[in-house]
Amino acid sequence: MQKMWLIWLGVLAVIAVPAALAAPPAALEITPQDRILGKPDAPITIVEYASMTCPHCARFDMTVLPDLKQKWIETGKAKLILRDYPLDEEALRASMIARCAPPDRFYAFVDTFFSTQDKWVRNKDYKAALTRIAGLGGLSPQEVAACLKDTTLEDEIVKSRQTAQKELGVDSTPTFFVNGEKFTGEQSTEQFDKVLTDISAKS
Repeated sequence: MQKMWLIWLGVLAVIAVPAALAAPPAALEITPQDRILGKPDAPITIVEYASMTCPHCARFDMTVLPDLKQKWIETGKAKLILRDYPLDEEALRASMIARCAPPDRFYAFVDTFFSTQDKWVRNKDYKAALTRIAGLGGLSPQEVAACLKDTTLEDEIVKSRQTAQKELGVDSTPTFFVNGEKFTGEQSTEQFDKVLTDISAKS
């Protein structure tokens, strides 16, 4: 399965995506697989495509997201949906473990994996490192092992990347869609606050 994943990732990497691709509404529609951070009926929807091994994604999670939570998410003005866009095998496995956690602990696992990237991303036995970290969140080694063998979940995550790349033109992480409007690259707190303020004023 690892070889098939790497082959499939290589195929995806050479797919040409038109630069001016308009995002179809269906591709950003909330699905049962999505984990929502915030109130489901919040008027602003932030969809983030991220890779668990992406340092820019980790910085957003640790330095920008806390402010967005306080000002926009916890106040009911916006909600965040993180979608998997794994850049490598390690990111795929971390995403799988996070999605095997209870839904209400998904973002806690995401935060933990981002904040401990230096402990597992370059570890020769990264699966063992992820298993130890997951144990702090309540997943046993047996549960992690079973999770990593879940081919249905693996296929869902790979399909998430494929859909984002083919239908939304996502080719890097992090990539954000705020009420359908696309923003790429690492955004500062000030930049994100301006975007959300502008969109809020239009709605």
